[in-house]
Amino acid sequence: MKTLTQMGSDAKKASTYLAKLGIKERNNALLKVADALVKRSDYIREANAIDLANGKKNNMSTALLDRLMLTESRIEGMADGLRVLAGLDDPIGEVKSMKTRPNGLMIGKKTVPLGVVAIIYESRPNVTADAFGLCFKSANACILRGGSDSVNSNIAIVNVITDVLKGLGIDPDVISYISETDRKYVDELMHLNEYVDVIIPRGGAGLIKNVVNNSTVPVIETGTGNCHIYVDEYADIDMAVNIIYNAKTQRIGVCNACESLVVHKNIAGEAIPVIVDKLKTKNVEIRGDEKALAIDDRIIKADDTDWGREYLDYIISVKVVDNIDEAIAHINRYNTGHSESIITKDYNNAQKFLNEIDAACVYVNASTRFTDGFEFGFGAEIGISTQKIHARGPMGLEALTTSKYIIYGNGQVRE
Repeated sequence: MKTLTQMGSDAKKASTYLAKLGIKERNNALLKVADALVKRSDYIREANAIDLANGKKNNMSTALLDRLMLTESRIEGMADGLRVLAGLDDPIGEVKSMKTRPNGLMIGKKTVPLGVVAIIYESRPNVTADAFGLCFKSANACILRGGSDSVNSNIAIVNVITDVLKGLGIDPDVISYISETDRKYVDELMHLNEYVDVIIPRGGAGLIKNVVNNSTVPVIETGTGNCHIYVDEYADIDMAVNIIYNAKTQRIGVCNACESLVVHKNIAGEAIPVIVDKLKTKNVEIRGDEKALAIDDRIIKADDTDWGREYLDYIISVKVVDNIDEAIAHINRYNTGHSESIITKDYNNAQKFLNEIDAACVYVNASTRFTDGFEFGFGAEIGISTQKIHARGPMGLEALTTSKYIIYGNGQVRE
């Protein structure tokens, strides 16, 4: 592997090259990479099988093994994400807000790439293809560092990508992968200010906290997901059951899975038993407060740590509240700024929830599982930002751009 300094230098040069590469060339490359991922899926899955075997040997949890696994359909999904990206408008070069000043200067803002984007992520090898696609479409070079548990899968995916780029005569340094698993390389990457324009950490709370607290390179913070669903007193109970079941059990190891339920007292006696019935078909453990315990004896007692937990497991908490104001206060106290949902037939309560919940994505009568770049029509996502500056929510192409002012004059000088 190159030194990180050399990798950064090469990526910086490649970003300059990529910024001048036309959109037709970029789109064609994305389509070729998509086809190659599917064509060489056996090669990718063989590498993935090594990672899965190592994960099982190291007693990796069921949720993390699921995040790590690459099936044929998931590889096809990675390819589909690149194809969608290829069909989107070019995010680079748009000139906005061109205005003429009294002195005749014409001043506008033009969207431009960030430059070199470093992404540090864990477990999910599909992020490798997503990150490349989004960075490449937005004319950014990328430096990737995946988790040690997915290193073989990630290297295989990068090899497929770089083989295609080389075949098309495109500088392969537009994508770099840190194949060494020693954490010292993460520390070095976080201080590569000369070459890296922004770092995006994508993973667990420990990874994100480490990058946010220690990086001297600017960081776009993605967040963990303690996502809530509030069952309002005016909820359709059948709808609530279906949405909660989907949000909790469709995939347990993802940041947009529901981890916490909040239920209005006026509907709790009727709603909680049928919600528990449905969740128990997947052997979900339900941890509740005293009011929930009194309603259903299959619920076990929660402690104070449960309200703020991202379980990433077949576990969910449930709290019974007296009114919607208490529900909102509870959610805003314990949420991670990710995704929150209300189930209700009442328009005013829906609007109140939308207005007062502090999160990147707030839903009415829908599963939190939709917080995803592909589902939002972005083709893919670089992560889900829970911060409020630069980007918030699923980050697609627009989040990987910045702007520069362009000014046209005809000889003006400042008095």
